[in-house]
Amino acid sequence: MLRTFVTRRNALPQPQFEALRTGLLTSPLVGRSTLGGTFQSSRGFSLTFRGEGRKTVEARFPPLAPWLEAVLGAPATRAMTPWWVFGQARKQLLERVPNAWYLNVLLVSEGGSVERHLDTTLQKPAGVEETYGPEMVSVLYLAVPRARGGGLQLWDGRKTLKKVKPRERMLVHFRGDLAHAVEAFTGASEPEAMRASLVIEQYHFGDEALGRLPEFQLDSRAGFEAFLKIHAARSKPT
Repeated sequence: MLRTFVTRRNALPQPQFEALRTGLLTSPLVGRSTLGGTFQSSRGFSLTFRGEGRKTVEARFPPLAPWLEAVLGAPATRAMTPWWVFGQARKQLLERVPNAWYLNVLLVSEGGSVERHLDTTLQKPAGVEETYGPEMVSVLYLAVPRARGGGLQLWDGRKTLKKVKPRERMLVHFRGDLAHAVEAFTGASEPEAMRASLVIEQYHFGDEALGRLPEFQLDSRAGFEAFLKIHAARSKPT
């Protein structure tokens, strides 16, 4: 069994973190969330990709490259594998390295929340009938307002595990079968404060299910104008 969750402060060097945060939060792709249900009050954009699509992700979003190197697949699996697990059990855990990912840039305004849910975003696209969640979920906090609330609540079934207090540059890995929620923050010291995080659902699929997923897919509701801005930026002479 994987660890329930792990946290790490200052998970990315400050210059790389600043480049990543600026690149994602100022992207013209940020718009109304592509997810429904409990995410209706949030904003952002998302990427779905397999191993073959990682180069495309890094080419489209260069500041992501150091972060993906630090947490994608094997690094997350090692971090979530308890040191006291030995032999065949440890080998089996380490062999389930994620091979498909759903990356979500998630922005929540003051008073907004994400209700309790399980992450199964890629279950339907992969054509898996039974409930199928990620091996683990990895969260990097990009912006955390000075305010009350805003914690990440984790549950294991009916058991309340922990409320994680987010901090900028903090990494949280948690087991993919854990229910979780984001509570609203209030009393922010700055106007129009935003709680921003980079969430990566990390899945391990068999060959058939993996083949149903796109090598790379970008989802944004920012509108056609956003894509024109991106195209214009790429067309500028260097």
